[in-house]
Amino acid sequence: MSRDISTFEWSDLDRRAVDTVRALAMDAVEEAGSGHPGTAMSLAPAAYLLFQRFLEHDPTDPGWAGRDRFVLSCGHSSLTLYIQLYLSGYPLTLDDLKALRKWDSLTPGHPEHGHTAGVETTTGPLGQGVANAVGMAMAARRERGLFDPDAAPGESPFDHHIWAFVSDGDIEEGISHEASALAAHQRLGNLVVLYDDNHISIEDDTQIALSEDVRARYEAYGWDVQNVDWTVNGEYEENVGKLAEAYAAARAETSRPSLIALRTIIGWPAPNKKNTGKIHGSALGADEVAATKKILGLDPATSFDVPADVLEHSHQVIERGRAARAEWDKAFAAWREAHPERAAEYDRISARRLPEGWAARLPEFEAGKDLATRAASGEVLGALAGVLPELWGGSADLAESNNTTMKGEPSFIPEEFQTKEFPGGPYGRTLHFGIREHAMGAILNGIALHGGTRPYGGTFLVFSDYMRPAVRLAALMKLPVTYVWTHDSIGLGEDGPTHQPVEHLWALRAIPGLDVVRPGDANETAVAWRTILEHTDRPAGLALTRQKIPTYERGDGFASAEGVAKGGYVLADASNGTPEVIIIATGSEVQLAVEARETLEGEGTPTRVVSMPCVEWFEEQDDAYRQQVLPPAVRARVSVEAGISLGWRAYVGEAGESVSLEHFGASADYKTLFQQFGITAERVVAAAKASLIKAGVADAGRGHTTGN
Repeated sequence: MSRDISTFEWSDLDRRAVDTVRALAMDAVEEAGSGHPGTAMSLAPAAYLLFQRFLEHDPTDPGWAGRDRFVLSCGHSSLTLYIQLYLSGYPLTLDDLKALRKWDSLTPGHPEHGHTAGVETTTGPLGQGVANAVGMAMAARRERGLFDPDAAPGESPFDHHIWAFVSDGDIEEGISHEASALAAHQRLGNLVVLYDDNHISIEDDTQIALSEDVRARYEAYGWDVQNVDWTVNGEYEENVGKLAEAYAAARAETSRPSLIALRTIIGWPAPNKKNTGKIHGSALGADEVAATKKILGLDPATSFDVPADVLEHSHQVIERGRAARAEWDKAFAAWREAHPERAAEYDRISARRLPEGWAARLPEFEAGKDLATRAASGEVLGALAGVLPELWGGSADLAESNNTTMKGEPSFIPEEFQTKEFPGGPYGRTLHFGIREHAMGAILNGIALHGGTRPYGGTFLVFSDYMRPAVRLAALMKLPVTYVWTHDSIGLGEDGPTHQPVEHLWALRAIPGLDVVRPGDANETAVAWRTILEHTDRPAGLALTRQKIPTYERGDGFASAEGVAKGGYVLADASNGTPEVIIIATGSEVQLAVEARETLEGEGTPTRVVSMPCVEWFEEQDDAYRQQVLPPAVRARVSVEAGISLGWRAYVGEAGESVSLEHFGASADYKTLFQQFGITAERVVAAAKASLIKAGVADAGRGHTTGN
């Protein structure tokens, strides 16, 4: 892992190691009966060269903080990574390679973060890894700015590189454009991407769908672009020395991200299937494997054969990694000694521990004052800025609407791109994603994966659709990413149905591991933020209002907003403590439930209002608590939410009713829309009476009085 390549040598053992990689790729897919051998075969020299000579890593400590990160964006070629982890001495065995794609193996079909040591991110959906790598590069710069901003370039223990391998599929996915354009704009000189330009995808020759000049595209973004063509002389020549020079030049380029376009032939050197779509995503077959091994000078009769001298030679990277780690440890220790306060903060943030007393900084909102929950969220962020330096984020060009800018905090931007409205510098805090929701979601994942800091990103709730694949992966990886989704219903008003979410809340609730939080007033918003930040093992989305809504007087018939932490709680109970009907509401519709309760109570029907800001948190509570809030004996129930009712049936039961919106919205002011579409207190009252009748409650729907 020496940075000096002036004496670069590619020995016979290196060549044999690469051929061993190719053989293992073929054998593993044959054993599994399915998989993607071709790219792993043709990228074998590039991956081996990177892991052996350029990547700063310690196989004995995959989580070493000073390591470079490697992202295999083309996750279908998982063997490209798995075999290098095995040869480099990570805790993967030959038996693990034999278990590729099988039950309970460490080598699933696509790499999974947290499942296999050395896997930095879960990839598979193409293009996600590109954006993850951009996020990691941004996080590395932010971390340096937090802890060692004055060090000379390349002299800080927080200086490292992000390397990524990408395929034609990654390049074709739109997310790669969004992320790559932003990477260039951010001048991410710590990012190096190798583009496997092999011209083959599942549908064979990419010419059928791809004719753009990818290198010119990246040059137009502002990337440093190099071309290494192993077919340049009309014959296939794996010029590893040329690639080593490109790696070194990319690593030395610190003012902009680097793309190395490597022209390969997929599946090299399989005699009949190389350079075809057949070798992209299926086993070669016994005859083709045997023929390929003969070309490589290997024994066709053996499988999973790793010569002892090849393994010993490859394992030398362990000692090189330990040496690099020891050198880094010295620099890190010196930094800690020179900056003890920063070191203490680093330790806390790295462990994702919140500082003592941080929650005391959360604002308390004045009762009786109407306030949009998006505005309350913005005040929460502003209040936490000084006590949680790890918290940073921004918006997809909607900062003013999402209220995601911490007041007075500089923007994270190269100085030449700062504006009058958003001054800042390379170590700033406020992120500007531009109108790139899909990339924003995956970049947030990359930031969280890098370690330590807590990112958030904002857009309108309706545009969560654009970022859904990344949100799903955040849930899959259990990443503490926060989404600030505002304009959460038809309540946004005049922008009309294209901007009014209807199905989104339940569509997002359908993602396992994602907390969807829709607070009912300003103080619920503060508790929601606190609860989200207390969780470090999952993403969460805040669904916030554009319109102002009431802030309740807690303790005056209304329970404390602390109940938000349990997902659902009794906001206002029946006057006699024994409800005949329960109204369950979220967000801006809580006020309708409260109004309906007043009417029903006035008519003599004991009514309970349950605020349910987060179904996921409520489901985590024990049975006793959930039954306390929603007593099974009370069958008359109404759900109130300005979106589809899908999912509420589980809470209202067979006798229940839902006040909902089962169609798209319209363009008008929000008060008109709620009235025209029946999202009103009067409708809630009618639904409560209908439910009382269905539940068989005596004198249901007719009201009664008490006393003489």
